[in-house]
Amino acid sequence: MSVSQLAREVQESPTLKMNEAARLLREKGEPVIHLGAGEPKSKVPIDAILSCAAKLKTADIRYTPTEGIPTLTKAIIRYTEESYNKIIGHENVIVHAGAKQAFYNLMMTIINPQDEVIIPAPYWVSYPEIVKMVYGVPVLVHPEDGRFYPTMSDITQNVGSYTKAVVINSPNNPSGAVYPEEFIGELVEYCEKKSIYLVMDDIYQKLVFNGKTAPPCFNYSKDDTDSSRLVVINGVSKMYAMTGFRIGWTITNRKIREAMLNVAAQNTSCPSVLLQTAAAGALNGVQTSVESLRVFLENNRNVMVNELRAFNGIKIIPPDGTFYCLPDFRAYSKDSVELAQFLLDKALVVTVPGKEFGMEGHLRLSYCGTVKDITEGIARIKWALDPDSPNEIYIGDRKLRRDWK
Repeated sequence: MSVSQLAREVQESPTLKMNEAARLLREKGEPVIHLGAGEPKSKVPIDAILSCAAKLKTADIRYTPTEGIPTLTKAIIRYTEESYNKIIGHENVIVHAGAKQAFYNLMMTIINPQDEVIIPAPYWVSYPEIVKMVYGVPVLVHPEDGRFYPTMSDITQNVGSYTKAVVINSPNNPSGAVYPEEFIGELVEYCEKKSIYLVMDDIYQKLVFNGKTAPPCFNYSKDDTDSSRLVVINGVSKMYAMTGFRIGWTITNRKIREAMLNVAAQNTSCPSVLLQTAAAGALNGVQTSVESLRVFLENNRNVMVNELRAFNGIKIIPPDGTFYCLPDFRAYSKDSVELAQFLLDKALVVTVPGKEFGMEGHLRLSYCGTVKDITEGIARIKWALDPDSPNEIYIGDRKLRRDWK
């Protein structure tokens, strides 16, 4: 059976692939530890559940306006004013079936064939693939110092006549880096001057540690007109632990929003009214769950960093946000795909290869699970990689063998 060239060129999602591998092993009864997960285990806020249940009880579950139900768009407007110190209107908001679809619909709206999109590494795995799906060209930029923080020089050196947009994800998946205020300010000013779209993926905006905050991009924008090319993407998946609800949104100028409405209308019509109602409930309800999750993640971050620092040869930059870190494992292997597969086969620990995020030799590890999973998972990784470890260990009744070459 023939498939399109475009479909053949789009890469499989490595994070979903590892999730599936873990699921299959668990179904077989294997004691797998999942350090690759991209979703927190905390419960969905009760206000979201109650709002969704109340709507369901009406038995009146219909299509909604493509831009989103009024209660949700109003909640997003209020959230934007409180979190970004930015006053917007309904004409600036559009709701999507997740932040991923928000990014896809935006790229479909602004990118012409061969337009270039600058994506600093490390980057979320779907950015380059989505750009290619709309026939754009992803320009992957690796910081010169090999660290996780792009500089203005990294960006400007890659801007050319075909550059249409720059994509920034801070707090960053997979590194947990929170980009400096000075960098965000300079980048906003530069993109406005060059008439380049600046796409801010702020999905981890509230999950920041050590008393830090993610600098709101609107603080540095001087263009409040309908020609503004500053676009913000956000959603409820991460900060409210509502990954399964698939509700995200875009804040943009009126012209782009109108075009995105046409794209979304021909694509999905609208997100589910039940899920939108739940998202509105989360945004309008008591916000203690967000802070509780943030504190939980900061504690888990500290545990994982301390465990990893006990390794000889592993280098780690402690994350300032999200629920990921990206340690450098090149002292053990420069092939992160091979290393991740080895750890899954030999230690039954799921990790995600750094190669998929533009950082070969690194592994993305998640600390959004339990402290027990973190400590035992890191202990298994150390056992598998340390040449002085015994060749065999027992986990319950399961014997693991280490045959690292």
